[in-house]
Parts: sequence; C-alpha cells; structure tokens
Amino acid sequence: MTAVHGQCDPRFSRVREVFDGHFAEGEELGAAFAVFLDGEPVVDLWAGVADRHSGRPWERGTPALTYSCTKAVTATAALLLAERGLLDVAAPVADVWPEFARGGKERITVEHLLTHQAGLPVIEEPVPVEEFEDQAAIADRLAGQAPIWEPGTAHGYHALTYGFLLGEVIRRVSGRSVGEFVTAEIAAPLGLELWLGAPQDVAARAARLSAGERRGTAGTAEGTGTAEGTGTVEGTGTAGGAQALSGAAPDTAPDAVPRVSGAATPPGDPLTEMSRAVLDKDSLMNRALGNPPIHLLKGGANHPVMLRSGWPAVGAVATARGLAGFYRDLVAGRILRPATLAGAVRRRVDGRDMVLCVGSSFGLGYMRPALTFLTPTAGAESAFGHTGMGGFLGLGDVEHGLGMGYTMNKMTGAVSNSLRAYRLAEAVYGSL
Repeated sequence: MTAVHGQCDPRFSRVREVFDGHFAEGEELGAAFAVFLDGEPVVDLWAGVADRHSGRPWERGTPALTYSCTKAVTATAALLLAERGLLDVAAPVADVWPEFARGGKERITVEHLLTHQAGLPVIEEPVPVEEFEDQAAIADRLAGQAPIWEPGTAHGYHALTYGFLLGEVIRRVSGRSVGEFVTAEIAAPLGLELWLGAPQDVAARAARLSAGERRGTAGTAEGTGTAEGTGTVEGTGTAGGAQALSGAAPDTAPDAVPRVSGAATPPGDPLTEMSRAVLDKDSLMNRALGNPPIHLLKGGANHPVMLRSGWPAVGAVATARGLAGFYRDLVAGRILRPATLAGAVRRRVDGRDMVLCVGSSFGLGYMRPALTFLTPTAGAESAFGHTGMGGFLGLGDVEHGLGMGYTMNKMTGAVSNSLRAYRLAEAVYGSL
C-alpha cells in the first residue's frame, strides 16, 4: 500500500480517506492535495512517485506542470494591471497592441480574450519548435489572422492561444512577460511555490507526467485529454491535437473516445459530439489543441523547453500547496481587491462551447461551475478557478473561505477513471 504523507485536520478526515483510496485503487502514480480554510492549512497531503521510470518519490516540494490551471493565474495578472488603472478590459486589444488591428479584429476587446470570445482558438500556420520559447513571435502569427467567428457572439475554449494573446497584452502594458510579472507581483511577495517559466532547479524536481496504464487501444499517441474538466470530459486522443498537447510518456495509449462511467451517450448528446471531435483531426478542438505541436518534443510536456517557457495558457509549474495558496490569497483579498474579484468571477459566458462541444462557463478568465468545471452542489454558485488537462484542479470559494490545489502525474484519459479532483473537492465541501 502506498504511504500517504503530510497533515490533515481531523475535521477533514474524509479527504484523507478519499486521497488514500485513489492510490489503493491504482488511480494515482504520484499526487498531492492541499486545502486552506479561512487562510489556515487544513489539508496538505502527498504520496507516490514523481517519476514512474526512476521511482523518484513524490515529496512535499514536488512541483508539476499544471496545464490550464495556468489560465487563472494569467487572468489574475491582467486583472491586477486593470485594477491599477494600466489596462482597460473593456477596451480594444489594439489600443495596447496596434498590430492586432488586422483581419477584422479591430473591435476585439481584452474581455473577449479573457472570456474565450475572440474567435481565435487556432493558430493557422504550424509553429516550428524553434519558436516555442518566443511568445511574441507566436502572438504575431495570431495578430495576422482573422477570427473564425464574429467576436463576442459565441465562446469557444482558446486552449493555447488564450495565453499567447493575453500574454502579449500583458507584455505590452507591463513591459514584462507574464512569468516575470507573476513572479514579481504575486508569487514572490506571497511566497507561493508557483512559476511560469520554471527555474532549472524547480524543473529538475518536477513530476514527470504519464498517461497511466495501457488499455489495449492501437496507436502510439501520448494523448491524455481534450477538455479539461475535473474529470467529466477528459476524452483522450490517438488523433490530432489531443495527442499533440499531451505530456504523457510514450509507453501508453489511452482510449480515444470519452466515456461516461457505465452509460452510453445518445445521439446528439454533447459528449457524443465531443467524441466525434476528438477523433476528427480537422475538428476545431484538435486544431486548437494541436498547435504549437508539443508532441514534437521528446517527452512532450516533460521536455525542459515546456517547463521553462512559461506559456501563459498551460505552462504554470506549481506544487499543490502553491496552487492552493494562490486561491487562498485571492479569496483573502491579498492579490486583487474583493470587488475586483467579485466582478471577475461573475459569469460572462455560459452554454455550448464552440471548441469543446459541451457546456462551459467563464468569468474574466476564471472557470465557473459547468460540465467542464464539475463542482459539488455546495459550491455550485460560489466556486471559481480552473482545471488542467489530465485532472489538475485549482479552486477558490469566497463564500466558504476555501483555496484548493490538486496536482498529480497520472494523466488519466477515461472519464470513468478521472473524477479524482471532484471526489476530493466533494470531500472538502462535505467536511465543512
């Protein structure tokens, strides 16, 4: 049996039981879960291995690439600039990035970027590996494109482009990359174990992501996810962008079609539509997920380039405690003013997602409860945050005084086996 390390307040003993159960059932390789309640640490658990090949143990300070949990951090940087009067989220992007005003994008606002309404979920031209660390060059590619839909009329998950677009706005306004800004203005002052652009020593001890068990599906894909819910719609890929975004080890190939535990999806069901999109290499979903093509790097997202590049959509490296601490400090008003946060978590878009094919909901950069951000009933109106592909979760809740962070390295692909973060969150809410 895998030994679980750390501390857990007796009031949250159910959380430890769930965490331990995930290892007992073989659902985890290595993982960590941290919770703050009203600013106080009540859960800080870790267990397993950080690298399945070497057997390196998961330790208290083991960080992991958290994929799209990053988006909430990048949104917070933009909102901090807005709070300081340096950025108007209602104004056109072109006001701070004049080259952006091409191809019918003159009226796209910063809010459109934050709410995935810009119509730019895809980079049309292939991004060469040599350009992966040149975020400004990738942003320039997007500046030359036309929107796929009329901005502001629909929303669709900008899986990778979100970061390059919003990151360029932040760079133009602050003179710093998102990673530099977050370190100087948020992470370092608050002592958070969170980096957008991991230093060499942090990258060296980072967990190595893996796809888990082989399921007998043909193919050599490293796919581990398309939509990034807490486990609801993480269908995996042997096709297109789903594999391209993956950072899992190449010795596995999870199922290609999303599944709901024990249930078939009827024709016209959103999950059925999503399943088709996963398998269609030309779908908007796979095009959005597949460029820049991370799979061209040896080891995918485990490659040093990905750990140090700090892509503002998927590049944050953090410990569970660092991720939970970020939400603790947001909830406590130590990063943004309470009024700023309240306005930012208000639902701005809700309903069918043009890219993910299922329902999603966003405030200004923060996910709100929906099929892509499954939340216990007690948090259905108050929780906010962001998930990361494979199962990562960062969650805040002002009403309940909560900050949570869940990190792991077994990036599951089957919906029936990927509700780990939800179960942990459910145990937290149930313990209040």
